[in-house]
Amino acid sequence: MSKKQFAIIGMGRFGSSVANALSEMGFDVLAIDSSEQRTQEVANIVTHAVSADSTDEEALRALGIRNFDVVVVAIGENIQASILTTLILKDLGIPVLVVKAQNELHGKVLQKIGADKVIYPERDMGLRVAHHLTSPNILDYIELSAEYSILEIEASRSIIGKSLKELDVRARYGCNVMAIRRGESMNISPDADEPIADHDVLVIVGHKNDLTKLELAFSK
Repeated sequence: MSKKQFAIIGMGRFGSSVANALSEMGFDVLAIDSSEQRTQEVANIVTHAVSADSTDEEALRALGIRNFDVVVVAIGENIQASILTTLILKDLGIPVLVVKAQNELHGKVLQKIGADKVIYPERDMGLRVAHHLTSPNILDYIELSAEYSILEIEASRSIIGKSLKELDVRARYGCNVMAIRRGESMNISPDADEPIADHDVLVIVGHKNDLTKLELAFSK
């Protein structure tokens, strides 16, 4: 099976960090930006780096953009260019289109015109930082939707030695423990009777309000 190919449009901080991460994971990455200087800055990291106007349909066609499995539109401040680029890519039939939004209104427009996934890096990073600050046990916080999230929480003293059955997360908090990470291994179907060990990381999904209650209880 061939490797997935990614195209990232917009080499600002967010776009270049995504391009860098995907390249390090071994994927083929095409980096596109209207600024030649920005494309030069990532040229040694990605598979190909090209300076082009993403609002020019012919320019995108010439780059063979339709051959890519996933296109990420990470255009910074220019909301008009972001929307126009998304429209063009949707018309070209890109299989998966992921677009960065500046705000909720921008995000709603992107969803209406066909973006498969809209991401809010600044807002999401703010959420993660807030959760890290309020609870040192929180390792990660990922928004799935406006209401549901995934929480990664390191076992605190209050839950070490207890089993999932004893903790009864679903009944008490309305959340589900998806997995337990222990060192390098990830157990995606943890035994309900096995006690939680020191340094175990619980991966929990649930409604934001329920996760907040669980967070407070498990951080003691």
